[in-house]
Amino acid sequence: MKLKDKVAIVTGGARGIGFGCATELAKEGAHIVLNDRPGGEGLAEAAAQIEELGVDCYPVEADAFSREGCELIRKTARREAGDIDALVYVPAFNRRNSFLDYDPADFEDILQTALMGPFHLGQLVARHFVEKQKPGKIIFISSVLARIPNARCVAYSAAKSALNTMMQTMAIELCEHQINVNTIEPGWIDTPGERDHYTDETMAEEAKKLPWGRMGTPEDIGKAAAYLSSPDSDYVTGTILPVDGAYRLKHCRAVPEEK
Repeated sequence: MKLKDKVAIVTGGARGIGFGCATELAKEGAHIVLNDRPGGEGLAEAAAQIEELGVDCYPVEADAFSREGCELIRKTARREAGDIDALVYVPAFNRRNSFLDYDPADFEDILQTALMGPFHLGQLVARHFVEKQKPGKIIFISSVLARIPNARCVAYSAAKSALNTMMQTMAIELCEHQINVNTIEPGWIDTPGERDHYTDETMAEEAKKLPWGRMGTPEDIGKAAAYLSSPDSDYVTGTILPVDGAYRLKHCRAVPEEK
C-alpha cells in the first residue's frame, strides 16, 4: 500500500489504459479522482469498481482537452478529495490517414488532445503542488510511436514526440520543487480503442509476432504508473519509460540461420 491515502487524478479513466492505471493506483491505496469525457459511457461503473478495492473514487465528467475542463477536474479534486498528490494524464486519440491526404483540422485536433491537454492539466496540478509547498508526481501517457515512425500516424507521432520533450522541460524546471515528471510509452496495448480498428483474429495473430509473445494490457501500464506515483520513484524524473514488451526493438531480433 505504497499510495495509502494519497489522492491521484486519472484522466480518461472509464476504460482502457486509464482504467488500468486507476485500478493499479487504487490497489496501492490511492483515492482516485476519475475523469472521463462528458456524456461518455462507463464512468459511473468504473468508479464503482474502483471503490470495491476499498478506496474512495470521485467521478468527474469534464473535457480534459480544454483549459476549462482541466480547471473543473482540479477544482473537483480539491473540493471532493481535499488534496492532490499525483496526476496520471492518459487520453488522446488518433486519426489514421496518409500524409498526402491528411486533413489539417484533424492534425490540429490531435495536437490539442495529445499535447495541449497535458499542458493544461499538468500546469494546473504543478501550480497546486508549488502553492502547497509539497512534492508531487505527474505522469503522462505517451507512446512508442513518439520514437518509431509509423505510416498513417503523422499527427499522433508528432504530438507524442512533443509530449516527451515538454515533459522533460517541465521536469527540469520543477526539480527545485521536488515534483517528479515522467512519461510512460506503451507499445501495442489490447484496449477497446484498438479493437475498434482490428478484429479479434487480427489482434491475436499480431500478438504472436511481438517479441514478448502477447499484447500489453492496461494493467501493465497501470503498474508502471503506480511505481512512478509512489515514493519508490522519488529520484526518477524527466524519464521516458517504455512499457512495450520490446515492441520498439522488434526488428532487432536475429534472423534464424538456414540449415
